[in-house]
Amino acid sequence: MSSPASSSKSAAFEFLDPRIQRWIWQACWTELKDAQERAIPVILEGQRDVIIAAATASGKTEAAFFPILTRMLGEDEAVSALYISPLKALINDQWGRLSQLCEALDIPVVPWHGDISASVKQRFLRKPRGCLLITPESLEGLLMREGHALTRLLGGLRYIVVDELHAFLESDRGKQLQCLLSRVDVALDRRVPRIALSATLGEMQLAAEFLRPDTGGDVDIIESRNAEQELKVIVKGFLNLPPRMTDEEANTKEKAGEKVEREDVLPQGIVAIGQQLFSTLRGSNNLVFPNSRAKVELYADLLRRACERQGIPNEFWPHHGSLSKEIREDAEKALKSGERPATGIATTTLELGIDIGAVKSIAQIGPAPSVASLRQRLGRSGRRKGEPAVLRCYCLEDPIEADTPVSDRLREGLIQTVAQIRLLVSGWFEPPRTQSLHLSTLVQQLLSLIAQYGGLTPQQAFSKLCASGVFPELSKQEFVTLLRELGERQFLMQDACGLLLHGEAGEKVVNHYTFLASFTTPEEFRVMWDGRFLGTLPIDRPLTPESYLIFAGRRWQVVDCSEAEKLVQVVPAKGGKLPSFDGMGGKVHGRVRAEMRAILAETAPVRFLDPTAAEQLAEARRAYAELGLATRAVLPDGHGVRLFTWHGDWVNDTLALMLQTRGLRATNEGLSIGVNGTSVEVVADALRDIAEATAPAPEAIAENVQNKYLGKWDGLLPPDLLARNYASSALDVDGALKCAREVLRAKA
Repeated sequence: MSSPASSSKSAAFEFLDPRIQRWIWQACWTELKDAQERAIPVILEGQRDVIIAAATASGKTEAAFFPILTRMLGEDEAVSALYISPLKALINDQWGRLSQLCEALDIPVVPWHGDISASVKQRFLRKPRGCLLITPESLEGLLMREGHALTRLLGGLRYIVVDELHAFLESDRGKQLQCLLSRVDVALDRRVPRIALSATLGEMQLAAEFLRPDTGGDVDIIESRNAEQELKVIVKGFLNLPPRMTDEEANTKEKAGEKVEREDVLPQGIVAIGQQLFSTLRGSNNLVFPNSRAKVELYADLLRRACERQGIPNEFWPHHGSLSKEIREDAEKALKSGERPATGIATTTLELGIDIGAVKSIAQIGPAPSVASLRQRLGRSGRRKGEPAVLRCYCLEDPIEADTPVSDRLREGLIQTVAQIRLLVSGWFEPPRTQSLHLSTLVQQLLSLIAQYGGLTPQQAFSKLCASGVFPELSKQEFVTLLRELGERQFLMQDACGLLLHGEAGEKVVNHYTFLASFTTPEEFRVMWDGRFLGTLPIDRPLTPESYLIFAGRRWQVVDCSEAEKLVQVVPAKGGKLPSFDGMGGKVHGRVRAEMRAILAETAPVRFLDPTAAEQLAEARRAYAELGLATRAVLPDGHGVRLFTWHGDWVNDTLALMLQTRGLRATNEGLSIGVNGTSVEVVADALRDIAEATAPAPEAIAENVQNKYLGKWDGLLPPDLLARNYASSALDVDGALKCAREVLRAKA
């Protein structure tokens, strides 16, 4: 249910403890913010779960902790609150922030993660009171190690606060969090109120169901009603012209002892974007998101070199997960200090609420991973009162030539960027996908529960994991099948009393520090051709024999894929010129693709495009009209066929796999599905067969996929459960069937 807006600007202030009121006055606050006014009375009741959804810098932390601390101050016994954050850096920020408030209240604030000293943790274990700030991984370790003492440690727990809720949705880590919350309730034999904070949520009711499975309808949802922030947007288009100097010319020049600048051998469009970033962002604080670690390093280097040529201190700082903690912290300090201008160039690492101070603008190079991600990034800009949020987007497109691929003629990257901006302005964000099973996390949680309790019967394990509502989709028989598989692999054993215990292999993994994390950094596959190592790349799309990859400037056909060895064997594949934008940067939602089609079908100008981008949009619209894509979906394309579905990647991946089962070499290439070596008539017949046949089981479609390991422990799943688990996360059979019927109706 949704909480109504407050009728009085200061009504909630009177509910707070006088010491907190005094702190607010001393901080020179003139009023409480909307989210705070509405959350305080609800949280003070101490009975209901609450989601506070509001923009970045809207006071969500205080909205939660003002009433939590007020209630804690009103109790005589030692009480505590648990704050769970996805990032250690965010815990460090909140520790400093809450300590300022709690110091005058005599309430300890204890940070707890891998970088915190054992002495700090021991003080809390000896006297468990105050606010404990912790990551899911550290909470996992606490439950495992202190299972016998949880009633004492958490007996005074009054609230659990989950920060950045959107960061947990749709992930193994989010499923781990659900398990941890359930395990705390079970250990205490009572329902502890859960307070979730987030700036970006697609569908509030789905988020509520995530926070409290099966009873999400009872979660109180508070969406801030603050006035809309002004948004300024510009999309700049660039042509991806070749480097000023060929490799041969550069080699000749170097052999002659002459210096070759990096700008001479990079594509001119990339150099032009770097120059534009330097001239626009220099002298102020900003964030730049190029979408990959390699591009972060590329643009950070270009901008650092530009500073050196101007003889000024470097203002541009890289920030991504592969950098050391010290380098990342240097970037964060430079952004936050305010001593001189600083711009961070980052992957997703600076999306969340780490305090880096105010930034003037956000620069996005290419489409963002999602509309929700773009909204989260934009929340970093315009945080001072009266300042607009500023978004600058940079789109790099190839010149149109006779052999330009269809997706490039349609300017896929530019159109996706425009679609994301329009959906952002309309208030739409991707809803979480709630159908994923996350059985990898089930394996981890089973092993963790055994450590916490010192052993469990199979029935107890099933009750705590599946019957509890966290993994409700798994039947008892499937759970038994999983237990047998883990037993055969020596991860589990059963004693004479029937208790499940760790086997030899299970003991080793549970006692290693890496066990506490439910997720793992996506591993890159090695790509080999005839014994020759071509390089590595992350692959999150389904690979089957005879499917295709675009890599190292060529198109390759997959011969074999070894999940265990992270190895893909390929051979060169015939094909025309490769698209510059292959749509493989992240899975795109169907609503985004529908908006892309609407943009291409329109004739009205898009006001936030610069002249180059506007001309590229006009080229794309002309191509859309010339190809007849308003009424056609199946087009001949060279030696094959191109299928335009205008659906998301879950549908496209599934439909491509369905076409493969009918003997066609189909690959999801982003905006369209490419089908090599066939005709429009053959593809239409296959689509008709798909549309008219009985819907196949999703796990049957997944059987031929060779890279089904999505989670850390997927390799321990029996084959049937592995296929079902993969299908639940990566496929959309109903959507693919609907798409096939839509295409046939359009063709008719």
